[in-house]
Amino acid sequence: MPRAEHLPPPTQARPRRRRSLVAAAVTLLTFAVPAIVGTSEASAAPVQLISRGKPATSSSIEGAGFEPGLAVDGNTGSRWASAEGSDPQWIRIDLGGTYAVSRVRLNWEVAYGSAYRIEISPDGGAWTGIYSTSSADGAIDDLTVSGTGRYIRMYGTARGTQWGYSLWEFDVYGTPAGGGDTTAPSVPGNLRSTGTTATSVSLAWNASTDNVGVTGYEVYRGGTQVATVTGTGHTDTGLTAATSYTYTVRARDAAGNRSAASTAVTVQTGSGGTPAAVNGQLRVCGTRLCNESGKQIQLRGMSSHGIQWFNQCLNNASLDALAGDWKADILRISMYIQEGGYETNPRMFTDRVHNLIEMATARGMYALVDWHMLTPGDPNYNLSRARTFFTEIAQRHNAKKNVLYEIANEPNGDAVTWSVIRNYANQLIPVIRQNDPDAPILVGTPNWSSLGVSGPGDQTDTIRANPVSGTNIMYTFHFYAASHGTAYLNALSRAADLLPMFVSEFGTQLASGDGANNFSRSQQYIDLMAQKKISWVNWNYSDDFRTGAVFTTGTCPNGPFAGTSRLKEAGVWVRDRIRTADDF
Repeated sequence: MPRAEHLPPPTQARPRRRRSLVAAAVTLLTFAVPAIVGTSEASAAPVQLISRGKPATSSSIEGAGFEPGLAVDGNTGSRWASAEGSDPQWIRIDLGGTYAVSRVRLNWEVAYGSAYRIEISPDGGAWTGIYSTSSADGAIDDLTVSGTGRYIRMYGTARGTQWGYSLWEFDVYGTPAGGGDTTAPSVPGNLRSTGTTATSVSLAWNASTDNVGVTGYEVYRGGTQVATVTGTGHTDTGLTAATSYTYTVRARDAAGNRSAASTAVTVQTGSGGTPAAVNGQLRVCGTRLCNESGKQIQLRGMSSHGIQWFNQCLNNASLDALAGDWKADILRISMYIQEGGYETNPRMFTDRVHNLIEMATARGMYALVDWHMLTPGDPNYNLSRARTFFTEIAQRHNAKKNVLYEIANEPNGDAVTWSVIRNYANQLIPVIRQNDPDAPILVGTPNWSSLGVSGPGDQTDTIRANPVSGTNIMYTFHFYAASHGTAYLNALSRAADLLPMFVSEFGTQLASGDGANNFSRSQQYIDLMAQKKISWVNWNYSDDFRTGAVFTTGTCPNGPFAGTSRLKEAGVWVRDRIRTADDF
């Protein structure tokens, strides 16, 4: 177990002794390398503490909780500690710019260095000594030095104890060389979590400004720097499940000036379970989809192609990949009614859907049962079949918490108004509710589930004024980014503030599911859906020849399904976005 005296103590530590400045000066004067002395514009400037919060590295650490950044954090209750029992060891600070260094203050823990050097470097490669001792006695060494460089280090050659080297603080004082930039960037704004998993937290923040230019951001977890990035986001990995972590961010510029810390954000990692295990029974809360605990969530996943054509693409290996490698939350099971689908063999297709629900359930995914009506476009044409099908599905799976029902894929035709669709839904939904009172039910909207935008115009207000009867009801929106531009994007954005919306099908291509991808517009939709927590499902998880199918032709019989080697361009793109950390 750890030595009691070697753990971070409370505020009271052993008595500190201020090292003799006379002795330090004598040692400095007798050091072999001449000190760099003289006046300059920089030396006339006020001396500043220039090491606080700067990036620090070391030759080793004793273990977790003793990282080098803890020696420059301004906290005398945290410390850097090297591996025990070996020499030499070092700790290095990147000052972020060239400075004239005039003072170094080493605040030693019990484990001190009896022989060490202070060295400075312009590039972290060629080092010049500015102080050396072989008779140090620990406590506080407050040293007057003189040297110019960007990097500075304590290089220990002999330990004063049987342990290692350990510093509560390594403070460096100086001035910018040549009277350089001394203006710090503005504080990063709106630090927030954009997603979590059991072992990671994704962060984003608003960019800082600077009189010259921001060169990067330092990310801190609980006061310890964990990353330096150039963008305005970072994913912190290797965390513990169901644990809270607190983060701050600082901006820095080329001269090494650093902003004050951002407002802290505390984030809890996920429990480590599957999407269905973590979220349980879903329900509609206001205009959002919520989990069993009432938290607003977004599901992301894939739709099958028609199971009359591509059932071979839904096997153990492919669904293992979808749940594991793709990290999908939901599988949409698309069962066509016509076009060689359900009406040709109701028993066979119902059994296929039963089986796919079980396969999704076994992998912890949600299963969206899609009554994939297309032609004719009036859902009432298939009402009798829908009653039979959904009665059996709901009876078999009503104890599951991971099933959702989509009762009309894409109503279409100008004669199929919202009134027609609503009449159908109000007849079918009680059939489901008789057996499954809780599952979310998705209702298609006019003109190919476009809220009417593909027809006479946006029908959001009409739907809102005349909603479907019942609870846990959501309304669907479908788009294909290469065909559906600003009018569709704006309609979805507005509707999401007025109605519970679910994008149960979209593609990055033309509305035919083929043609060139429009990833730029697709990303606009993705960003909107993330902002408003609109769940989405992409079309489609098959090896169809069209560009909308994610796998290259011939993949489904033998795979592989994990990774990107057999993915089309759209498959690589959507897999990457499904794999984005969930905010559960």
